[in-house]
Amino acid sequence: MATYDLEEQEQIAELKAWWKQYGNLVTTLATVASLGVIAWQGWNWYQRNQAVQASAAYAVLQKAVLDNDAQRIKAASGELLEKYGSTTYAALAALKAAHMASAANDAKTAKLQLQWVAEHASDDLRDLARLRLATLLIDEKAYDEALAQLERATAGGFAARVAEVRGDVFAAQGKKAEARTAYQAALTRFDETAKKDGRAAGVQDRQAAAAYRELVQQKLDGQGEGG
Repeated sequence: MATYDLEEQEQIAELKAWWKQYGNLVTTLATVASLGVIAWQGWNWYQRNQAVQASAAYAVLQKAVLDNDAQRIKAASGELLEKYGSTTYAALAALKAAHMASAANDAKTAKLQLQWVAEHASDDLRDLARLRLATLLIDEKAYDEALAQLERATAGGFAARVAEVRGDVFAAQGKKAEARTAYQAALTRFDETAKKDGRAAGVQDRQAAAAYRELVQQKLDGQGEGG
């Protein structure tokens, strides 16, 4: 029994010595871990709250679009970009505002909205903005800028469309050989995607896909025979 008491006392002494040396570190680490959990929970709450408020602001934008109210569209889009720029709603709002501005022949506003999306949104929306921006730049005959936007598009889902718009740039420049190459690349990419995803596509999707392929084929045929 005395031996047991002695061993127990030794263990207690060792524990006390260890705690004296490392206790402050353990306490600090535990505090940091607790603060990390609290911060993470707070961040999640903030993100959810931002999403809810951004959703409400986006609903205002959609109503303004339905009413074709340019001033409200601009105001709602500006609020989303300024206050909720980290949410997807902001990018969607900018894309919608750009579409409305383009329809109203306000290319300057459309470009500003698309440039914001191209710089701040997620990959797919960013590349969609670059595609739309490139088409506006083609209209302005800013061909080098249009090609630069297309070069920065990386999302595979838009590969066919990127190649098609690149063909549009070359066609506008009168570069028939380059245009043919780009349009053929668009058809190839499109066929690869259709073969991969065709089974999941509905009738309407297949009809739209067929119409798109025919459009690109017409653009290719319009460049004449390759030499």
